[in-house]
Amino acid sequence: DRIMNTYSVVPSPKVSDTVVEPYNAVLSIHQLVENTDETYCIDNEALYDICYRTLKVPNPTYGDLNHLVSLTMSGVTTCLRFPGQLNADLRKLAVNMVPFPRLHFFMPGFAPLTSRGSQQYRALTVPELTQQMFDAKNMMAACDPRHGRYLTVAAIFRGRMSMKEVDEQMLSIQNKNSSFIVEWIPNNVKTAVCDIPPKGLKMSSTFIGNTTAIQELFKRISEQFTA
Repeated sequence: DRIMNTYSVVPSPKVSDTVVEPYNAVLSIHQLVENTDETYCIDNEALYDICYRTLKVPNPTYGDLNHLVSLTMSGVTTCLRFPGQLNADLRKLAVNMVPFPRLHFFMPGFAPLTSRGSQQYRALTVPELTQQMFDAKNMMAACDPRHGRYLTVAAIFRGRMSMKEVDEQMLSIQNKNSSFIVEWIPNNVKTAVCDIPPKGLKMSSTFIGNTTAIQELFKRISEQFTA
């Protein structure tokens, strides 16, 4: 039995000016709702904002956007490809992340954000990673998680780090943000740790959130569709 996993790029007028993009997106959503197990909504608008605001790239090209997408994809599939202290494969992710079959649209995030070619000079700590990863500015979908609530969350850490510290940080984040995490799904924040960091970084973390705020993204497409 296989898991159907898609990384779906949502169009944005900021990046491209193809008239039919919203149509393509809307017509494909039906297929995604019915036929996939997990869909990572990657949003051109968010990628553009990250390049422009965080990485200070004045005119982001598709190469810059793709660099961010590749970081996310690599982070999500880490556990399939490398050994780790606490591993989560796609099936585990699907089981833990999807409370109702149709609610499988996830908002991915990544920390630390680096631009192409520039490497991380200063080593990040686990608290900084957790802080950044839950920050709206690091999300790859242009919706503000503070406008909704998290049904489920998965955090995948990469690099040499202490499991104890990771657990403590995740707990403290959950306590701080308890109002943004639904209470009717117990233990809905999952952590995975993999020993091998991505190229050029000492440690990194990938965030996967199943949040009700993802509706902002669908509203935006629907507005473009009906415009």
